[in-house]
Amino acid sequence: MFALPFFRRDLPALKGDRVTLRVPLTNDYREWSVLRGESRGFLEPWEPRWNPDELDRTAWRHRLSRYREDYAQGTAIAFFIFDKSSGKLVGGITLGNIRHGVAQSGHIGYWIGERHSGRGLMTDAVKVVTRFAFDTLRLHRIEAACIPDNARSIRVLEKAGFRREGLLRSYLRINGIWQDHYLYARIEDDPPGAGTKD
Repeated sequence: MFALPFFRRDLPALKGDRVTLRVPLTNDYREWSVLRGESRGFLEPWEPRWNPDELDRTAWRHRLSRYREDYAQGTAIAFFIFDKSSGKLVGGITLGNIRHGVAQSGHIGYWIGERHSGRGLMTDAVKVVTRFAFDTLRLHRIEAACIPDNARSIRVLEKAGFRREGLLRSYLRINGIWQDHYLYARIEDDPPGAGTKD
Protein backbone atom coordinates (compact mmCIF):
# COMPACT_ATOMS: atom_id res chain seq x y z
CA MET A 1 0.00 0.00 0.00
CA PHE A 2 1.21 3.53 -0.73
CA ALA A 3 2.17 5.19 2.54
CA LEU A 4 1.27 8.65 1.26
CA PRO A 5 -2.10 10.30 1.99
CA PHE A 6 -2.12 11.35 -1.68
CA PHE A 7 -3.21 7.85 -2.70
CA ARG A 8 -6.35 7.87 -0.58
CA ARG A 9 -8.08 10.03 -3.17
CA ASP A 10 -8.45 9.94 -6.94
CA LEU A 11 -5.33 10.57 -8.93
CA PRO A 12 -5.54 13.89 -10.80
CA ALA A 13 -4.47 14.34 -14.42
CA LEU A 14 -0.80 15.21 -14.86
CA LYS A 15 0.07 17.96 -17.34
CA GLY A 16 3.19 18.44 -19.41
CA ASP A 17 4.06 20.97 -22.09
CA ARG A 18 2.46 18.91 -24.85
CA VAL A 19 0.61 16.04 -23.16
CA THR A 20 -1.92 15.31 -20.45
CA LEU A 21 -1.75 12.02 -18.53
CA ARG A 22 -4.64 10.40 -16.71
CA VAL A 23 -5.64 6.93 -15.56
CA PRO A 24 -7.45 4.78 -18.15
CA LEU A 25 -11.26 4.77 -17.95
CA THR A 26 -13.79 2.19 -19.15
CA ASN A 27 -15.00 4.42 -21.99
CA ASP A 28 -11.44 4.73 -23.42
CA TYR A 29 -11.83 1.23 -24.90
CA ARG A 30 -12.75 2.16 -28.47
CA GLU A 31 -10.04 4.80 -28.93
CA TRP A 32 -7.45 2.52 -27.29
CA SER A 33 -8.35 -0.55 -29.37
CA VAL A 34 -8.32 1.39 -32.66
CA LEU A 35 -4.95 3.01 -31.89
CA ARG A 36 -3.34 -0.25 -30.74
CA GLY A 37 -4.84 -2.19 -33.64
CA GLU A 38 -3.60 0.17 -36.35
CA SER A 39 -0.15 0.32 -34.67
CA ARG A 40 0.26 -3.43 -34.14
CA GLY A 41 3.15 -3.93 -36.58
CA PHE A 42 4.91 -0.88 -35.13
CA LEU A 43 4.54 -2.06 -31.50
CA GLU A 44 4.96 -5.84 -31.64
CA PRO A 45 8.79 -5.93 -31.98
CA TRP A 46 9.11 -4.10 -28.63
CA GLU A 47 6.36 -5.70 -26.53
CA PRO A 48 5.49 -9.07 -25.00
CA ARG A 49 3.75 -11.32 -27.53
CA TRP A 50 0.15 -10.24 -28.11
CA ASN A 51 -2.61 -12.66 -27.09
CA PRO A 52 -5.22 -13.61 -29.72
CA ASP A 53 -7.84 -11.63 -27.74
CA GLU A 54 -5.48 -8.68 -27.06
CA LEU A 55 -7.93 -6.03 -28.29
CA ASP A 56 -11.22 -7.65 -27.20
CA ARG A 57 -13.51 -5.85 -24.78
CA THR A 58 -13.23 -8.68 -22.21
CA ALA A 59 -9.42 -8.43 -22.27
CA TRP A 60 -9.81 -4.66 -21.88
CA ARG A 61 -11.93 -5.12 -18.74
CA HIS A 62 -9.29 -7.48 -17.29
CA ARG A 63 -6.58 -4.94 -18.11
CA LEU A 64 -8.47 -2.16 -16.32
CA SER A 65 -9.06 -4.42 -13.33
CA ARG A 66 -5.32 -5.18 -13.14
CA TYR A 67 -4.48 -1.47 -13.38
CA ARG A 68 -6.85 -0.71 -10.48
CA GLU A 69 -5.53 -3.59 -8.38
CA ASP A 70 -1.89 -2.55 -8.92
CA TYR A 71 -2.79 1.04 -7.99
CA ALA A 72 -4.67 -0.06 -4.85
CA GLN A 73 -1.68 -2.18 -3.78
CA GLY A 74 0.72 0.68 -4.46
CA THR A 75 2.85 -1.28 -6.92
CA ALA A 76 2.08 0.56 -10.18
CA ILE A 77 0.20 3.45 -11.77
CA ALA A 78 -0.90 3.25 -15.41
CA PHE A 79 -1.56 6.43 -17.38
CA PHE A 80 -2.94 7.10 -20.84
CA ILE A 81 -1.23 9.89 -22.77
CA PHE A 82 -3.32 12.49 -24.56
CA ASP A 83 -2.11 15.14 -26.99
CA LYS A 84 -2.91 18.46 -25.34
CA SER A 85 -3.65 20.20 -28.64
CA SER A 86 -6.11 17.62 -30.04
CA GLY A 87 -7.26 15.75 -26.92
CA LYS A 88 -6.59 12.45 -28.76
CA LEU A 89 -5.18 9.35 -27.10
CA VAL A 90 -1.61 8.85 -28.34
CA GLY A 91 -0.18 6.13 -26.06
CA GLY A 92 0.35 4.88 -22.54
CA ILE A 93 2.98 5.00 -19.82
CA THR A 94 3.21 3.02 -16.59
CA LEU A 95 5.23 3.62 -13.46
CA GLY A 96 5.59 0.10 -12.09
CA ASN A 97 7.64 -2.01 -9.68
CA ILE A 98 7.25 0.81 -7.18
CA ARG A 99 9.27 0.12 -4.05
CA HIS A 100 9.60 2.19 -0.91
CA GLY A 101 11.80 1.49 2.10
CA VAL A 102 15.50 1.44 1.28
CA ALA A 103 14.93 1.24 -2.50
CA GLN A 104 12.61 4.23 -3.16
CA SER A 105 12.46 3.31 -6.83
CA GLY A 106 10.18 2.59 -9.77
CA HIS A 107 10.37 1.44 -13.37
CA ILE A 108 8.74 3.06 -16.39
CA GLY A 109 7.42 1.39 -19.52
CA TYR A 110 5.59 3.05 -22.39
CA TRP A 111 4.09 2.73 -25.86
CA ILE A 112 2.93 5.19 -28.50
CA GLY A 113 0.70 4.84 -31.54
CA GLU A 114 2.65 4.81 -34.80
CA ARG A 115 1.02 7.93 -36.26
CA HIS A 116 1.98 9.92 -33.15
CA SER A 117 5.63 8.84 -32.92
CA GLY A 118 8.52 11.18 -33.62
CA ARG A 119 6.68 14.29 -32.37
CA GLY A 120 8.25 14.59 -28.91
CA LEU A 121 5.06 13.54 -27.11
CA MET A 122 6.62 10.51 -25.41
CA THR A 123 9.63 12.50 -24.22
CA ASP A 124 7.24 14.96 -22.59
CA ALA A 125 5.25 12.10 -21.01
CA VAL A 126 8.41 10.48 -19.59
CA LYS A 127 9.45 13.83 -18.08
CA VAL A 128 5.99 14.31 -16.52
CA VAL A 129 5.93 10.82 -14.95
CA THR A 130 9.51 11.20 -13.70
CA ARG A 131 8.66 14.52 -12.05
CA PHE A 132 5.57 12.96 -10.47
CA ALA A 133 7.64 10.02 -9.18
CA PHE A 134 10.21 12.30 -7.58
CA ASP A 135 8.01 15.18 -6.34
CA THR A 136 4.80 13.38 -5.32
CA LEU A 137 5.81 9.78 -4.61
CA ARG A 138 9.19 10.88 -3.20
CA LEU A 139 11.05 8.15 -5.08
CA HIS A 140 14.81 8.42 -5.47
CA ARG A 141 15.48 6.40 -8.62
CA ILE A 142 13.52 5.69 -11.81
CA GLU A 143 14.63 2.95 -14.19
CA ALA A 144 13.73 1.98 -17.75
CA ALA A 145 14.86 -0.95 -19.89
CA CYS A 146 15.26 -0.71 -23.63
CA ILE A 147 16.16 -3.21 -26.38
CA PRO A 148 19.49 -2.05 -27.90
CA ASP A 149 17.97 -1.91 -31.42
CA ASN A 150 15.17 0.43 -30.30
CA ALA A 151 16.79 3.71 -31.36
CA ARG A 152 13.56 5.70 -30.90
CA SER A 153 13.18 4.62 -27.28
CA ILE A 154 16.85 5.28 -26.55
CA ARG A 155 16.42 8.82 -27.90
CA VAL A 156 13.33 9.38 -25.72
CA LEU A 157 15.12 8.27 -22.55
CA GLU A 158 18.27 10.28 -23.20
CA LYS A 159 16.26 13.42 -24.03
CA ALA A 160 14.36 12.92 -20.76
CA GLY A 161 17.62 12.91 -18.79
CA PHE A 162 18.10 9.16 -18.27
CA ARG A 163 21.60 7.70 -18.29
CA ARG A 164 22.60 4.31 -19.63
CA GLU A 165 24.02 2.18 -16.81
CA GLY A 166 24.65 -1.17 -18.45
CA LEU A 167 23.37 -4.17 -20.34
CA LEU A 168 20.92 -6.66 -18.84
CA ARG A 169 21.42 -10.00 -20.56
CA SER A 170 18.32 -11.96 -21.64
CA TYR A 171 16.25 -9.61 -19.46
CA LEU A 172 12.68 -9.69 -20.82
CA ARG A 173 10.75 -11.98 -23.14
CA ILE A 174 9.71 -9.65 -25.94
CA ASN A 175 7.62 -10.84 -28.89
CA GLY A 176 8.33 -14.42 -27.81
CA ILE A 177 12.13 -14.09 -27.57
CA TRP A 178 14.34 -13.43 -24.52
CA GLN A 179 16.06 -10.14 -25.30
CA ASP A 180 19.00 -8.20 -23.91
CA HIS A 181 18.10 -4.71 -22.70
CA TYR A 182 20.02 -1.57 -21.88
CA LEU A 183 19.30 -0.34 -18.36
CA TYR A 184 18.65 3.38 -18.10
CA ALA A 185 18.07 5.30 -14.89
CA ARG A 186 17.46 8.78 -13.58
CA ILE A 187 18.25 9.76 -10.01
CA GLU A 188 16.24 12.41 -8.16
CA ASP A 189 19.11 14.90 -7.96
CA ASP A 190 20.42 14.41 -11.52
CA PRO A 191 20.62 17.79 -13.25
CA PRO A 192 18.15 18.40 -16.11
CA GLY A 193 19.47 17.16 -19.45
CA ALA A 194 21.85 14.70 -17.78
CA GLY A 195 21.08 11.85 -20.21
CA THR A 196 24.19 10.44 -21.83
CA LYS A 197 25.29 7.65 -24.10
CA ASP A 198 27.94 5.13 -23.13
